[in-house]
Amino acid sequence: MKRFILLLLGCLFLAGCTTSTIDSRKKERAAAYNALSPEEKELVDKGQVKVGMSQDAVYIAWGPPADILQSQAGLTGVQTTWLYYGTTMQETRYWTFREVPRQGHVFLERYLDRDYDPRDYVRAEIVFVDGKVASWRTLPRPPN
Repeated sequence: MKRFILLLLGCLFLAGCTTSTIDSRKKERAAAYNALSPEEKELVDKGQVKVGMSQDAVYIAWGPPADILQSQAGLTGVQTTWLYYGTTMQETRYWTFREVPRQGHVFLERYLDRDYDPRDYVRAEIVFVDGKVASWRTLPRPPN
């Protein structure tokens, strides 16, 4: 349990050090944000994505992707897919032993212990064709 708490605190510390917000990304790409239509600006300000948005608008709304994939899409040209990851903690249970003193002797007692390890998963993906959102989807967190 101590390992889990230390890992959680470490993740929170690192997340606090590298926080990227919509406001910081709007400043980073001010020219791109100012070129958006009023409807797109409203969506970006809410952190929402819509089919037809530019890559700059998606970047401002959701931040940088964790991975970028390129693929050939038949006759329609090259598709670019942005992947966003989430992290969940996966529990692993296992049997182990501990020393237990009884009546002047030390015995081994079997007990069930557990560890928690971070597990990355694809949280969302956005497919671009010709620099515009062709489709997007969010995916559920995997079961523990």
